[in-house]
Amino acid sequence: MRDQQFYGHGKLLLTGEYFVLEGAVALGLPTSVGQSLNVKYRHSNQPTLKWTALDHLGKPWFESVMELWHFDAQTTTDQAVSEDLQKILLQVRRQNPHFLRDEMDVMVETKLEFPREWGLGSSSSLLYNIAQWAYIGPFDLAMKSFGGSGYDIACAQSMGPIQYQLVDSLPRWRPVEFNPSFHDSLWLLYLGKKRDTRDAIASFKSLSESERKGPVDLVSSLTREMTTAADLRHFDRVIREHEEVISKALNVTTIKSELFSDFWGEVKSLGAWGGDFALVTSARDFSETREYFTQKGFETLISYKELVCEPPKDISYAP
Repeated sequence: MRDQQFYGHGKLLLTGEYFVLEGAVALGLPTSVGQSLNVKYRHSNQPTLKWTALDHLGKPWFESVMELWHFDAQTTTDQAVSEDLQKILLQVRRQNPHFLRDEMDVMVETKLEFPREWGLGSSSSLLYNIAQWAYIGPFDLAMKSFGGSGYDIACAQSMGPIQYQLVDSLPRWRPVEFNPSFHDSLWLLYLGKKRDTRDAIASFKSLSESERKGPVDLVSSLTREMTTAADLRHFDRVIREHEEVISKALNVTTIKSELFSDFWGEVKSLGAWGGDFALVTSARDFSETREYFTQKGFETLISYKELVCEPPKDISYAP
């Protein structure tokens, strides 16, 4: 069999966090960094699966050799990771019974393009890549492995910003023309607090049905308004409204109120609140903006254009 290569983009959720699970329209941003998966094959009478995961520096952070019947680890550097991987591969086998049934040793190497702790979609890009490899539906694999809204799977296969929604529990998404003229005033701030998405979802699901569904229409409206905001002032106003809605619904303090109350721009949580990244808006220059966050103990501030995929120039957008 020929060697194979797959690739999935990372993700950021700009709007619709939590309520996307209840059908709110969300704005998802594929990142310019993602994860690759390379597969090699070799004839063998006792086939095994050798898995090597490399970090963004090219250093192995996980290695395992697995048998191909139940995907039990024969050797591993991390038992918990092996069990998660086994869970994924067993689900793949349920969806495609012919997956990895040949008399072949299989060597897989994954490579991240961003630090593991950044939480930009190491799991979702992996699930997307595995699904492409196994010729199965990536959304089915994701939902039956770890759950979630699936927006991250849509981002993994998209080249630019998307509008995402669950309609009757089925994923619907389309590319949107979100390329703000004020992008030089947008930054991504790394908070250094990786949040377990599954825990965040479980906490949200513990709310009453009315608490979960009540803000859906408003969140959808704010997503659409943010997508088409004409200038930074308008964009900032929508951020404030969106943060207030989520804060009230979850009974959680906004990140700006908690950590950056004296900041002149806006700071918006992305994805699971208290997680990895926040969006920062600032009309002041980079050095002054960076100095503010550095003094607060936050060292990593990345320009929006550097981290987010720019919309393709040859794409047509539906109204």
